Amino acid sequence: MKLPQNIMIVEDEVLTQRFLKNILLKNDVKNIESYDNAQDVLRNMEIKNYDMILMDININGEMNGIELSKKILNQYTHLPIVFISAHNDCNTLNDVLELSPYGFICKPFSSRDIETTLELAYKRFLLQQEKLNHDKVMDKLIINERYTYSETMRRLYCDNKPVKLKKKHQLLVDILCKMNNKTVRFEVLINAIWEDQVVAASALRTLIYTLRQALPELPIDSYSKVGYSLQVTSV
Repeated sequence: MKLPQNIMIVEDEVLTQRFLKNILLKNDVKNIESYDNAQDVLRNMEIKNYDMILMDININGEMNGIELSKKILNQYTHLPIVFISAHNDCNTLNDVLELSPYGFICKPFSSRDIETTLELAYKRFLLQQEKLNHDKVMDKLIINERYTYSETMRRLYCDNKPVKLKKKHQLLVDILCKMNNKTVRFEVLINAIWEDQVVAASALRTLIYTLRQALPELPIDSYSKVGYSLQVTSV
């Protein structure tokens, strides 16, 4: 059975912690850490990386497991969380389902319950990560060796780092990337960037000039009396 190598257990019962840890050790999980309250969990998540969390709903402290999970998922969006609880009433299940968990284990449970649920959860996680990576690749426009563009995120990257652009520069980049390797006419760019405002043709030239100054390796070509084009080396 394949399981992730860094698993956090959030459980306030010491015996249950030990039982879960023994199950994970038998399945060759290398790094296992146990906590019984939200404060210790959040503090350690800032300095360590975890591949999965086994989350009891009733834990020590003011914050319960569901509230803690919401806080975690706000920052670690795709981290798989499997809930453990003795409570499986409708209200509890509804609260858990809102978080789209990777699994739910009812107490009392057996070793097989844990192994099966975690294996399925991890397989689902790996499939989702594969899809996300595929979508990222499909979404990426490779402009040249330094620049890429994500149409979904509407973001330009330089050396894999997002480039901060002013609003009009962003609009200009969006249009040129969308129409890559095609000449976009002056009037089309002006209408898209300034909308109903009346501006001189020099405003577009100035915008292009300042963008080139900021990003000299972004391959924008000029076509006299026609328009501009972003020359993409690989699509």
